[in-house]
Amino acid sequence: MRLLAGVCLAALVATTGCASGSTAQAGTTLTVSAASSLTEAFTALAADFEAGHPGVDVALNFAGSSALVEQVNAGAPVDVLATASQQTMDGAVAAGSVIDPVRFARNELIVVVPAGNEAGVSALADLERPDVVTAICAPDVPCGAATAALLEDSALTITPSTLDPDVKSVLSRVVADEVDAGIVYATDARAAGTAVLAVPIPEGMNVSTDYLVALVVDAPEPDLAEEFVALVNGQAGQSTLIQLGFVAP
Repeated sequence: MRLLAGVCLAALVATTGCASGSTAQAGTTLTVSAASSLTEAFTALAADFEAGHPGVDVALNFAGSSALVEQVNAGAPVDVLATASQQTMDGAVAAGSVIDPVRFARNELIVVVPAGNEAGVSALADLERPDVVTAICAPDVPCGAATAALLEDSALTITPSTLDPDVKSVLSRVVADEVDAGIVYATDARAAGTAVLAVPIPEGMNVSTDYLVALVVDAPEPDLAEEFVALVNGQAGQSTLIQLGFVAP
């Protein structure tokens, strides 16, 4: 035991620690671009990854999936890409920008209203009322495409006040009481806590979306990228996602 402790202490001096996972030269950066709805989940996973990989800094880039795919396709120095829909990831696949995308989670839509709910919104159909000011995502991002499918399937027509570039933008408008309601993912409603009230969409009416993660071709740190993808798909990553309200794929 003393010999083992000595070996570990020597390694600590030489490599900045005896830890699980890979060690890397101080200042190594792993760049992960992820859908904005993954903000809480990937922030937690990045912290876990850094704890197990001394010397590695995980740089997180959150935005709408469509914008992230455009960046990767344009050659942005990204290691890992995670999108909130199959359709957006397909755009990266078609461009030859990613390798072997894997589904790792699923999410559903929900209506959120400010904590005061002055408009008295109690159901999805209330968003058709002309007095209800509603924010939704733009149709070219996954939350917008899912919202469009939801409204079409429900035979509802609404006139949104805004078409936002990502789901967090919609959520922020509701939290700030700028609108009477917004359509976001269930995980975003949970993350907002008491700042919003959730108005569930009946299960038979709701629309879900799949999340996919992939290694980016020509990733600056391909080995670390593979390990991060493995974390997302592994038991620890899946546990974190489920705790935050995502559904297993």
